[in-house]
Amino acid sequence: MNPSHVANPLVGIGLKVISVTVFVVMSAFIKASGQLPAGQIVFFRSFFAFLPVMAYLAYRRELRTAIYTKRPLGHVVRGVIGVCAMGLSFFALTRLPLPEAITLNYAQPLFVVMFSALFLGEMVRVYRWSAVAVGLVGVVIVSWPKLSLLSGGAQMDNDEILGVIAALLAASFSAAAMLQVRSLVHSEKSAVIVIWFSLTASVAGLMTFPFGWQPIDASQALFLIMAGVCGGIAQILMTEAYRHAEASTVAPFEYTSIIVAITIGYLAFGESPTIHIIVGGAIVIGAGIFIVWRESRLGIERRRARKASIPQ
Repeated sequence: MNPSHVANPLVGIGLKVISVTVFVVMSAFIKASGQLPAGQIVFFRSFFAFLPVMAYLAYRRELRTAIYTKRPLGHVVRGVIGVCAMGLSFFALTRLPLPEAITLNYAQPLFVVMFSALFLGEMVRVYRWSAVAVGLVGVVIVSWPKLSLLSGGAQMDNDEILGVIAALLAASFSAAAMLQVRSLVHSEKSAVIVIWFSLTASVAGLMTFPFGWQPIDASQALFLIMAGVCGGIAQILMTEAYRHAEASTVAPFEYTSIIVAITIGYLAFGESPTIHIIVGGAIVIGAGIFIVWRESRLGIERRRARKASIPQ
């Protein structure tokens, strides 16, 4: 596949939104499992991601070639970066209140757009920059009432400072992982990318066992297994999203997870949305709709340009 080729940006955006939704469900399962060591969660989340991946490969009759790759080093690099992102994000969650940790994680699309322009040479116009910035404003509005770090109260202690640094580093590592996925999809199958990442992350998580895993009961095990299954499904969808669209195009749709989280919170836990959630959510959705509209218009313009270049 030509790296400059974009099959269908709207399909990529749709797959990204679905993957984000499944990732939120995965996070809900992880939260339900209780406070466990980050490495233990990484192992379960990665190891049991094999279940949907193997089912996907069996359906496509590609089990025999599941591990074969032309770029083993690229997969290892992607895996190491991804594990660093997961570990740092779990560390941040243990040092910061949940709203702060989530909001800081939303710096990821900004890093994706920035890195796409700097390292992949993607043409990032003012529209995408604007959509990312506006979406981030919407997320901050949603979280503002609970952003204790910005409330002007007590100063942050060392743990909170470390948590902020970890959350921002996690966002940057996650963005780098997305760009590595974008590079791999040009020559690798989606399931192969997911399998190699799951293998790398599973080994890395298992290596933390000597540093103290906690005993878990049947319900915790079930939640962690379901988190892994959701993680595998979401990874496949996310990888396919980057196959169909540039990283900087789908990056702003990471913000849709706040809308999904709000919806799940209301339906599952009876948490009524506040005015901040309504206004901020509307801004996030509006930014996403604008990107969809803009990409649709660009697609029309590209088709017209191709037709005009064909000799009559």
